[in-house]
Order: sequence, then structure tokens, then C-alpha cells
Amino acid sequence: MTSITTIFGLLPLAFSSGTGAILGKPLAVVLIGGLCTSTLLTLIIIPVIYCLFEEKKSP
Repeated sequence: MTSITTIFGLLPLAFSSGTGAILGKPLAVVLIGGLCTSTLLTLIIIPVIYCLFEEKKSP
């Protein structure tokens, strides 16, 4: 939930084209990418890997 609100808060900075956008735009893009990646990793990929290892562990 926090990641989603942060991503939405950074979208105007990522799509800005005014004065000073050359400094803020790359930072916003990197932050959005990192937050999306870490959220997907935490909510989807890690639990799937855990389930795969648990299935192999069961007799």
C-alpha cells in the first residue's frame, strides 16, 4: 500500500518537463522502477519460490 502511494506520488515528477525536470526525472524513474521490482519480488516471486521448496521437502 505504501509503495503504491509513493509510486503515484512520483509519477508527476517522472512525467514533468518544466524547469529542473532534468534533475528530478531520472531519480523518479529509478525510484519507481525499484519500488515496482521490490513489491513484485516480495508479494509474488518469494512466496512462489517458498512454495516450490516446500513441495520438494514434503515426503
